[in-house]
Amino acid sequence: MDGAMSSPERVRVVLAQRRGARIVRTRVEVQEQTAVGDAMIRGLVRTQLVLAIRLALLAACLLCAVPLVMFLFPALSNVSVLGIRLPWVVLGALVYPVLLTTGWIYVRQAERNEQEFTDLVDD
Repeated sequence: MDGAMSSPERVRVVLAQRRGARIVRTRVEVQEQTAVGDAMIRGLVRTQLVLAIRLALLAACLLCAVPLVMFLFPALSNVSVLGIRLPWVVLGALVYPVLLTTGWIYVRQAERNEQEFTDLVDD
């Protein structure tokens, strides 16, 4: 009766690890720059280029917005902060955090793209 009440022993099922020819083949294709390897590398370069262009356009739009805002709202141009006019404070001090943040985002995303490429090659 004890055997009827207890559940059957659990068995752990693990998918087989992929090894061997596929990993070696993918790495060889990239290293020897075969058609497949060349396409993979061009895809990585294209991804990095698109990322760089998007972030450059974003930074340019943010930086070009400052003079546009000053033109549309001329009263802001006359405001002084510590004796310095606001447009100069914004362009002289706030530009650097925008550029540093843009650079930080680029490095982070570029490393993520490279890691995905490495995972793809190693997979």
